Amino acid sequence: MAELLPQELRILVAVAETGGFTAAAAALGLTRSAVSHAVRGSESKLGAVLFERGRTGASPTPAGERAVGHARRILRLYEVMGAEARGAGRAVDPASPAGVLRIAAFRSTALHLLPPALERLTARHPGLCPEVRVVRELGAGTAGEVAAGRADLGIATLGGRQDLPPGLLTGVLAQEAYALVHPAGHPDPKALPLLDWDENCGSCTRAWWQERDWIPRATVKAQDGGMVLTTVGRGLGMAILPELSLRGAGEAVEITDLGPSGPVRQVGYVTTPESAATLAVRALIRELRSSNA
Repeated sequence: MAELLPQELRILVAVAETGGFTAAAAALGLTRSAVSHAVRGSESKLGAVLFERGRTGASPTPAGERAVGHARRILRLYEVMGAEARGAGRAVDPASPAGVLRIAAFRSTALHLLPPALERLTARHPGLCPEVRVVRELGAGTAGEVAAGRADLGIATLGGRQDLPPGLLTGVLAQEAYALVHPAGHPDPKALPLLDWDENCGSCTRAWWQERDWIPRATVKAQDGGMVLTTVGRGLGMAILPELSLRGAGEAVEITDLGPSGPVRQVGYVTTPESAATLAVRALIRELRSSNA
C-alpha cells in the first residue's frame, strides 16, 4: 500500500474539522480541486471511502473517522519529533521536555487532580506548555479524545462498562470512594429525593446502586457534580458522589461514609503507545503518580 504524505494527512484532518472540501481548502490555502484530488488519492491508497459527500459538505465515514484519528496522531508525532530534537541540542538539560502538551480531563479531575501535578511539571520543565480541555466523561469521553488524536493524554474513569478504544495504554492513578451527601442536620437524608448527573449514571457503580433498595430513582438531574452538590446544599435532595467531586464542599452539606462495601471508581490516565514514549507525557505521568502516591 502506498503511504500517505504529510500534506495528505493535513488535508484529511482539515476536511473532517471544517466539514467540507471548500472550507478545508480555504483553511489550508489550497484550491478546492486540490483538496478533492488529495482526498480521492488518499481513499485510493487506503482502499476505503473516507468521506460522505453531500450538498451541505463532507462528513467522515467510520473508516474516515479512524483514518483522521491516525492522521492527527501522526502529525502530532512530527511536532513532537521537532520539539524533542531541538531540546536534545540544547546545552542545558537536553532531556527536559518542551512545547505544547495536550491534556483531556473530566471536570473534577481538571479542578482537583491535575493542578498540583501541572504546577510541579511546569516548575521542573519551564519550556512545557500544558493545554487542558475539559471533556464530559460520556460516550467516547476523554479516551476518545486521545484515540482521535486531539489529546496526548486523557484523565479517564477506568474499569467501567464503557470499553476503551483499542490500542490505548492505561494506568490507574487513584481510587475514589463514593459517599452519601445530604443537607447538614437533616434527620432522615435517605428519605430525600435523589439528585444525579449523566456522567455519574454511566459509572461502574451502577450495579451497586441497583442492589440498594433505599436509593430511589433520580428525580433531579444536573449537568455536573458541582451543580448536584450546590443543589444538595440548598436542601433539595441527597446524592451519592465520588471523592473528587466532594472537595470544597461547604458547611451546608454533610458527608456520610458508605462503609467498606461502598462503591469505588478508578481514575487513571489514557494515552497512545507513541505518546507514552515522549518526554512530555512520561514527565506528566510521573507527576500524576507523585500527586497520588
